[in-house]
Amino acid sequence: MRPHRTLTARGGLMLFFGAVALVCGFVVGQRELVGVGLFLLLVPPLSALTILGATDRVVHSRALRPYRVPAGTDTRVLVRVGNSSPTWPVSWVRIEDTLPVRLGYEPRYTVGHLAPRAVRDVTYLVRPAVRGRYPVGPLRVSVVDPLGCVRVTRRVGAPTPLLVTPPVVPLATLGAADGSQGENSPRRSVTGAGEQDPIPREYRYGDELRRVHWRSTAKHGELMVRRDEQHWREHSTLLLDTRYAAHSGEGPWSSLETAVGVAASVAVNLLDSGHELRLHTERGQLHTENASGVLDGLATVESSEADSLYGGISTLEGARGSSSSLVVAILGALSPEDASALSRVRGSGLHVAVLCVRAAWASPEDAQRIADLLTANGWRVVPVTDPAELPPLWLRAISPGTSVTPAPVAPTGPSAPWEGSR
Repeated sequence: MRPHRTLTARGGLMLFFGAVALVCGFVVGQRELVGVGLFLLLVPPLSALTILGATDRVVHSRALRPYRVPAGTDTRVLVRVGNSSPTWPVSWVRIEDTLPVRLGYEPRYTVGHLAPRAVRDVTYLVRPAVRGRYPVGPLRVSVVDPLGCVRVTRRVGAPTPLLVTPPVVPLATLGAADGSQGENSPRRSVTGAGEQDPIPREYRYGDELRRVHWRSTAKHGELMVRRDEQHWREHSTLLLDTRYAAHSGEGPWSSLETAVGVAASVAVNLLDSGHELRLHTERGQLHTENASGVLDGLATVESSEADSLYGGISTLEGARGSSSSLVVAILGALSPEDASALSRVRGSGLHVAVLCVRAAWASPEDAQRIADLLTANGWRVVPVTDPAELPPLWLRAISPGTSVTPAPVAPTGPSAPWEGSR
């Protein structure tokens, strides 16, 4: 970017009074007054020559620590400004980092005089409230001449990306309520490394002696070792409703942000529990190889213009959706057609529907009818206003022998979530 040169208030006043003195000197015939006017008129241009190329000598670097943070937490921005010239100083430097509106006010710092090869460090904190990918920068550098008459401003460098992931709340692991976690979880014998199983096989060269099954060895008269086995990996499917028309509100309190926060919490919980997860929206599938990939993908999810949720519901009706041990649908406002299609999703696993209370429901009665329809077809309905409310409701939803049934309440209320009952 080319430098932008402007007069400061001092420089403007010098030109004004210089012009006045020059005119008055000619009118009254005072040479001294004419000389003063010429001097005042020449000071700003001469001052501009002293900072010619000064902004080109100012270099900088920027570091974010960390560069990837959950929403609502701080990240520290370290900006290092230096003078690249070994001989020429830079008189007076002021910097301003460019930030998006959602990251707050743009920080301004006066660095002051920079001697040759001098370096200055400045740091500041930003706390993004909403997930997303934000550009931090570029840096706006202003240099003022020693007399303070002319200011030269230039943008330097490129923006540094800051990735803000949705916040995650800890949830109870599927099976924790009935004590089927840990060593008591189901296992299936497979080929590969894993847990030891008492079913023996013949000893092969290279097998470790600690895997020898001595009782079978004594019975068969030859070395027998335990077979390898792994824990059975459960399959889970997660549907996130990102339709623009289904959600309401802006910023961190919007129903879309609530839905994404719930999806992040459930997805991380399932992946940490060893589940094989399939996460998708009405537009397609998201990356679910690991928890970090899920959070990175959800950090940049935007609302879609789709009118119907059928694209996501049809995925639930696929082969994997029907064989999943857990199906979770995180929903905004549903139309009767979408709710009817969702209620027909069948499978042997547990089906949980998380309804966002602040979504764009037409009326409390419509929201109640949708919840009753899903409950009548085997879904466990969990109404959520904020992701922080999810842990106790989630525990009750995945517990055997319990149900979560929404009571009629205004979905658009600021802080009145639906109450669950056994």
